Amino acid sequence: QVQLAESGGGSVQAGGSLRLSCVASGFATHSYSMSWFRQVPGKEREGVASIYVASTFTHYADSVKGRFTISRDKDKNTVYLQMNNLESEDGAMYYCAAAHPRQPWASQWTSESLYVYWGQGTQVTVSS
Repeated sequence: QVQLAESGGGSVQAGGSLRLSCVASGFATHSYSMSWFRQVPGKEREGVASIYVASTFTHYADSVKGRFTISRDKDKNTVYLQMNNLESEDGAMYYCAAAHPRQPWASQWTSESLYVYWGQGTQVTVSS
């Protein structure tokens, strides 16, 4: 059974850090492009970061560049999102998602319709 399970969310003060984890089961994450999205109530879900299939090529939303880092551990079949210097605007539900690889990924990774697997999300709250 295919499943993505996020964890690591919580409450943190502005300027703090969190590391989100996304553990996959039923498929190999290194065969997919993996991304993190986030959503706050009343707003559309937005792409935060992505890592291309079986590579270290990464993409980030402008709002998180230099603060967030996406990575994967092939042996653990897990994708991570290290979030540093958190801001109040980063508070949201964070989702992990998997997409079949396609080119050019740089211009497509934020398109939700490309993703075939989604997790249930983990909540991040940032207080100022």
